[in-house]
Amino acid sequence: MEFAHSFTVAAPVDRLYAHLIDPRSYIGLSPLVVAVREIRPVGAAIAYVAVERFDFGPFHWNNPIRVTMTGAPDTHTIVSDVRSPGFVTLTSRVTLTPAVEGTSVVETIAVTAPLGLRRFVRTQAASVQQHRAAELTRRMQTR
Repeated sequence: MEFAHSFTVAAPVDRLYAHLIDPRSYIGLSPLVVAVREIRPVGAAIAYVAVERFDFGPFHWNNPIRVTMTGAPDTHTIVSDVRSPGFVTLTSRVTLTPAVEGTSVVETIAVTAPLGLRRFVRTQAASVQQHRAAELTRRMQTR
């Protein structure tokens, strides 16, 4: 499954890139991410563990996901490869391009999941993508 979302943020490309290449920025930027730990360089990439929290009524489940993020500052592109328990994988490619209004952001997400999880994973990933666009826009307006 692959899907994309485009939006514009009223901030310069370099500012958005600096924010998105920092794993700590994803706490709250992705609504499920409540913690980021074990940040370390791996060659030209950054590896870390993000903790997603899923709430089911009064119960919650913390899902540690392994992320490897590779940035290309010359093209303002960031690729995140995510490995989650349950044989779920996700690759996010964010491309930032200067625009008259600030920066054009295009995020393409490709996910794979076992048959029984596909609908849930697709719905969650699309919801997170929309939230991330709104939160990134909000963050850049308040700085």
